[in-house]
Amino acid sequence: MKHILYIISFLFTIGGYAQIQDLFEKANAFYNDGKYAEAIDNYQAILESGQHSAEVYFNLGNANYKLNNIAPSIYFYEKALILEPNDADIKHNLAFARNMTIDVIDVIPEAGLAKVLKTVANELSFDSWAIVSVVLVFCFVILFLIYYFSYTTLRKRLTFIGSLATLLLVCVTLAFAFHKYNLDNKNNPAIIFIQESKVRNTPNPNGEEAFRLHEGTKVQVLETYNNWQKIKLADGKIGWVASEDIKLLNNF
Repeated sequence: MKHILYIISFLFTIGGYAQIQDLFEKANAFYNDGKYAEAIDNYQAILESGQHSAEVYFNLGNANYKLNNIAPSIYFYEKALILEPNDADIKHNLAFARNMTIDVIDVIPEAGLAKVLKTVANELSFDSWAIVSVVLVFCFVILFLIYYFSYTTLRKRLTFIGSLATLLLVCVTLAFAFHKYNLDNKNNPAIIFIQESKVRNTPNPNGEEAFRLHEGTKVQVLETYNNWQKIKLADGKIGWVASEDIKLLNNF
């Protein structure tokens, strides 16, 4: 009976994959024919089935860009970039889409040790840093065992120094792993999704207006209060926007 259930489950999986592939091919065909709205519908259907990939998000960004949908094009390019952070095509098209935005926001450059730590931590994902740490722990154990069972002075000296150096590297990689974890937790980007959003000083529709943002602008969400989001811009400005004005990028 279990074997029959496994076979049925396998057939459903194959059937689901075939359906998704069919949607993807139809979407690409619509896109190539210049029917961008129809292409978007089919790409969206793939996402609604629970399948997420950088390629689908990238194509959604392209289709929306062709229709001059500023916020959706930037949003989907950004989603694709989260999944494939080193893809040159995504970065290139995202730069073009950002040129359609109205808001010009100066980025406050980071400096000093904080910048160095952030740059190094972002070289690897949290999982990758953790894997490196585990490998180094394994190396430490091997070196320590060789040191412990060695009889020659030279081998003992070399393995002792090697084990200490490896242990130091374990501490460093663990520190970077936790730093990367904290960076990822604090990173909560979103895109302004309406034509114009009034940013207020307090989470209240009657609060004093601080400034305005326009569709496609990227912000960092710091805090949520009822139906309001506290946001921060790259230039350091902070304010509150209605939750429906933005769309979070980390939600998949």
